[in-house]
Amino acid sequence: MMRLILFSVCLVITFSGCKKKRTPMPPEAALLIFPEKNSECTTGQSLGQETSQVEFQWAAADHTETYELRVTNTTTGTTQTITSTTTSAKLPLAKGEQFSWIVRSKNSQVEQTVSSEMWSFYNSGSRTTFAPFPATIISPESSDNVFKDLNNEVTLSWSASDLDDDIVSYDVYFSVETPPVDLAGTLQPTVTSMKVSVTADTVYYWKIVVTDAEGNKSDTGIYNFRVL
Repeated sequence: MMRLILFSVCLVITFSGCKKKRTPMPPEAALLIFPEKNSECTTGQSLGQETSQVEFQWAAADHTETYELRVTNTTTGTTQTITSTTTSAKLPLAKGEQFSWIVRSKNSQVEQTVSSEMWSFYNSGSRTTFAPFPATIISPESSDNVFKDLNNEVTLSWSASDLDDDIVSYDVYFSVETPPVDLAGTLQPTVTSMKVSVTADTVYYWKIVVTDAEGNKSDTGIYNFRVL
């Protein structure tokens, strides 16, 4: 009987030792909720004439321990950062200014972090007119590898939004240099795509500048892609 017990214990130890350790899973991207994309945030708690406190909210991401909220004033380029273990965080923001925000998911068991989409919004204030939001690049996405078509062309596409709904034009800058300085075309607000001539095995850089009826402008920043 004792031998049987000892044999059983040895089997348990042997099989337990053979089990492989589970590889830690990297965090997944959080889905942003509020402030909504390309909107005016009117729910901030006023902290005085110049500032209000805005609460940011996002959905829980799998395999994530902490979230890093990064909010950038698109005019000044100033970024505020705060870490949270929950799916919300509050930051004081200047009234009447445009901001962009992302959330980075983190897990202490892995070095990899992942970012959410980037959303833009206006923090409500005394402003009566609004600059357009930066255009959203649809394709090619940054660092994409793409194939040219039979005409040796690639289609650039984007979308744009303005709270005043008075966008008048898109300036498309496109070149093999960065920053792209060649104006490939100025398009009407109803046109959100453009074909450009390309060469294989070449990296191209591009950006969109949106202009509204008041002369306000917004810039996407530089995107790039490689033609295979």
